[in-house]
Amino acid sequence: MKLELLTALNEERAARRAAVVVTVLASGEQRLVKAGDVATDPLRGEIEKRLRSGKSGTEETADGNVFLTVFAPPLRLVVTGAVHISQELAPIAQRLGFDVTIIDPRTAFATEERFAGIKLLAEWPDKVLPGIGVDAHTAFVALTHDPKIDDPALLHALSKDCFYIGALGSRKTHGARLERLKANGMSDAQLARIHAPIGLDIGAVSPAEIAVSILAEIVGTLRLEKAATQ
Repeated sequence: MKLELLTALNEERAARRAAVVVTVLASGEQRLVKAGDVATDPLRGEIEKRLRSGKSGTEETADGNVFLTVFAPPLRLVVTGAVHISQELAPIAQRLGFDVTIIDPRTAFATEERFAGIKLLAEWPDKVLPGIGVDAHTAFVALTHDPKIDDPALLHALSKDCFYIGALGSRKTHGARLERLKANGMSDAQLARIHAPIGLDIGAVSPAEIAVSILAEIVGTLRLEKAATQ
């Protein structure tokens, strides 16, 4: 790999932006496609598919075979609410490769005993979220049912390009939530990004089942819906 290309690639990786190195197998020629440039690239379809899957591989093109090497930042899951669902959600998400952070200022809930091995921040979300670096490779989930905790966190997530935003609650609860967020300046287009009621409709009842439904929706959004340019 040429130094110029390697330098540009490292800049993208340092900024947590996805990129793909396209290698023409016949000649060894390489070029870098940044996430923001995918939409105008001749290999847009192939690159988008690889970015969605997160896997590198060979693609046949009209100009011959190419190898697409995917460089994608580690996935993050940020959760407000150190609740029972979070206790089930966090370890499963870790096994799926997510870097998990739980945020809850209620120290009675946010304890190491309940979340062993999980990054836990017993702080108000509006205080700590700016330092986490929420971005296009982040899924955000609000689970507290407490507007004082969830609303500021949702406002922050909606101001970023998270690939997934979900919030716990019934349709009635979510309707009231939307009114509060709209009063804080959120547009209808921004609010439409929130998955609520959260999770796939699988008839989930227990915290573990709800956690599975949430993660299934997150993975589906990542692999099937997430725009490659995010």
